[in-house]
Amino acid sequence: MVDEGTAAADVLASYGRFTRRPGLTDEEADAVEKEFGFSFADDHRAFLAAGLPVGRGWPDWRDGDRDQLRDKLAEPVEGVLFDVAENGFWYEGWGPQPQSTADALTMARPLLLIAPRLVPVYSHRYLPAGHGTSGHPVLSVMQTDIISYGANLATYFQAEFGGKPIEPGRPTVTFWRDLVS
Repeated sequence: MVDEGTAAADVLASYGRFTRRPGLTDEEADAVEKEFGFSFADDHRAFLAAGLPVGRGWPDWRDGDRDQLRDKLAEPVEGVLFDVAENGFWYEGWGPQPQSTADALTMARPLLLIAPRLVPVYSHRYLPAGHGTSGHPVLSVMQTDIISYGANLATYFQAEFGGKPIEPGRPTVTFWRDLVS
């Protein structure tokens, strides 16, 4: 039986649109996880092991600029903080909204640091982190505008690159699932 990550790699490869380098070895994936403080979901890791897509929009976990990768990992949290500061966003699970923007940011920042980590797949599309997990929907994340863009990696690639209709999945991780529109 083909695992979900390998199946997703096959779907992406079938389009012939992207350069793929040899996949990440277990040692390379372990080093990335240690360096950046997260663990890939099992299907995401298997996808990257099957072949590492490179080029515009793809995070290059092997040779990419480390600061850019850190920035990409921080974008979901920074986007929420932007909406707290500039658009009055407040997540009801955080309790009563503080009166001042400064107090709201002070309260939101540590709460966002305990939200499940999102890991970039392509451009502003993300998967939740976590060894022992797979089959998460791919989330399109732009500040607090979050959309399920595919029930899993394979259906995401079919929608993003194959022109098929989006098959949204039910988001699986706390906080982020509550923001999905």
